[in-house]
Amino acid sequence: MNATIIKKLQEIVGRDKVLNSQEDRIAYAYDGTQLLSQSPEAIVIPAGPEDISRILELANQEKFQVVPRGSGTGLSGGSIPAENSIILLTNHWNKILEIDQENLTAWVEPGVITGKIHETVEKMGLFYPPDPGSMSICTIGGNVAENAGGLRGLKYGVTKDYVMGIEVILPNGEIARFGGKNVKDVAGYNLKDVFVGSEGTLGIFSKILLKLVPKPQATKTMLALFNAIDHAARTVSDIIAAHIIPATLEFLDQITIQSVEEFAKIGLPVNSKALLLIEVDGHAAQVEEEAQKIIQICKNNDAFRIQIARDDEEAIRLKTARRSAFSALARVKPTTILEDATVPRSQVAPLVVKIQEIAQKYNVMIGNFGHAGDGNLHPTGLTDERDHDEISRVEKAFEEIFRITMEMGGTITGEHGVGIAKKSFLKEWMDPGAFRMMQTFKTMFDPNNILNPGKIFDITPKCEGKLPH
Repeated sequence: MNATIIKKLQEIVGRDKVLNSQEDRIAYAYDGTQLLSQSPEAIVIPAGPEDISRILELANQEKFQVVPRGSGTGLSGGSIPAENSIILLTNHWNKILEIDQENLTAWVEPGVITGKIHETVEKMGLFYPPDPGSMSICTIGGNVAENAGGLRGLKYGVTKDYVMGIEVILPNGEIARFGGKNVKDVAGYNLKDVFVGSEGTLGIFSKILLKLVPKPQATKTMLALFNAIDHAARTVSDIIAAHIIPATLEFLDQITIQSVEEFAKIGLPVNSKALLLIEVDGHAAQVEEEAQKIIQICKNNDAFRIQIARDDEEAIRLKTARRSAFSALARVKPTTILEDATVPRSQVAPLVVKIQEIAQKYNVMIGNFGHAGDGNLHPTGLTDERDHDEISRVEKAFEEIFRITMEMGGTITGEHGVGIAKKSFLKEWMDPGAFRMMQTFKTMFDPNNILNPGKIFDITPKCEGKLPH
């Protein structure tokens, strides 16, 4: 990128808002995804949507790329720069603009930390359910871009279920708003949902309208430990079959349990083969009734220990067993590759067994945890990127895991997104017509391919005159 473009960017946002020292470029060369990095040409900090409009207009004129970024916690490479690109930061747009208690909505800026939204609305007796594992550091804009899930996804759904409207800057610099506070609105195409989960390839969010719900009156949290993975899996199936939908129904395997106990010291038996974290919420009487039914189901499936939280403090401590899983596993070896694969609930136990078999086949260490209630598992490779032979075996293991996931009727990602990390599998997984339609959407919104290029799929340069098949 030549000095003239840098100067034009400085004229738009101010000299001190364009960072291009070697140290800055290195700092923004990667996100939460392991083994992927690329230095940007510069990091640009816009003051508002108008600045972004001008930056995108300049990008179209000068043919450089723009990669939007919040906290950089993504796990699929979505905010890793492309060649000849700038990083466009939005994490400083961190205001909760409005909480409308009459309509149960909140207008927020994209840089608001998700955990701050939880804390703010819960003080008002309201509830924003999506709770990704990185909620204390991730931004809501990134959540919307990736359609993030979380521990409460089984009962409450994922981010897309709570986005009522967005203000977005399109790749040509135009500012558009989709959706609004109306509970019912079928006027025209539902373009809002096209942008949710688009991974920063179609537009840059400037405001987001979230749906809120009343805060549950009561909750009950428990851990159940098992001597066999299939007992834990059968427990999950039996809970759902009993017409109970817990707010949280999470799974940890033995490697993860051992790592969590070493990390958090919460008294978990390290010889346990599987752990379920279960939380029910709602009206107090219903919560108590469902909790007792779940306890009995766990006993029927040979849980050797069931621990019930006596108060909120203990509930937080028990939930630490799940929320600290990634941090705990990351301490085992220098390189931690956290993946996600989703299958129908009935296939969770077979997939867990297959992952263990694949780990043994390639002689690699893979810890496993995830959202057992909605079929979304997180096999986590524990390795060392300096050991090239082991890294090669880990990559082969994950390739096999994803192909088996697809054979089981699953999908290559349940919440992390495609980004760069899963791009090679997407065309194999998707229907060819649907794949081409996505490419058509991208070229329609962004004909010069300036916004987060190379993510999800590749686009043939415009001069070649056709889309890839």
